[in-house]
Amino acid sequence: MSNAVKIALVDDEVLFRKGIAFLLQREENFEILFEASNGEELILQLNQKETKPDIIIMDLKMPVLNGVEATKIIRKSFPDIKIIALTSYDTKSFIANMIQVGAVAYLIKNTTPKDLIKTINEVAKKGFYYNENVLKTIQETIVSPKNLRGGLETNFLSSREVEILQLICQQKTTAEIAEHLFLSPRTVEGHRNNLLLKTESRNIAGLVVYAIQNEIAVLTL
Repeated sequence: MSNAVKIALVDDEVLFRKGIAFLLQREENFEILFEASNGEELILQLNQKETKPDIIIMDLKMPVLNGVEATKIIRKSFPDIKIIALTSYDTKSFIANMIQVGAVAYLIKNTTPKDLIKTINEVAKKGFYYNENVLKTIQETIVSPKNLRGGLETNFLSSREVEILQLICQQKTTAEIAEHLFLSPRTVEGHRNNLLLKTESRNIAGLVVYAIQNEIAVLTL
């Protein structure tokens, strides 16, 4: 299927990885491109294969090259690929670290199959997906006094850009934002690209972190 979401699975636990692959292959809109057992194997396959995955589901604790380091490399070499962190660690520092290096979603290994499928679909549709627990962690961990840039620097964003940024933080799609603000999707895309440039964010997930850091978006949890 040409419109299928292309997925790569990276985990050194073979049984767990095969279980995920079996689960995802049952979904009509998912296609498993390849599997890897560590970060080094993943990078090798990304360099060799012509067709790249849209999404990588990445374990964090792996031998040779772990998921955090592999994510850093992918963010630089393959910036269009979205990374979902899937791990048994749910400590705040782990979540914050993965988001700051570029993961667009964070799932704990005891998550339900339904949540995993929902996360992949949301990431494919919107570019990121943070559940309440992760959003709370961003607020508590990433937003610390030393990281706050202060309100002054947000003055370079227009009121329309701020409005769009707030809607992005509500995890709305481009089409939903366009409908809400009576704009064309292309206009929303233009504002979104300006936001990425102005805030020096690498992706939509980065915009969300920026908005929370600068108190542009107030999370209602």
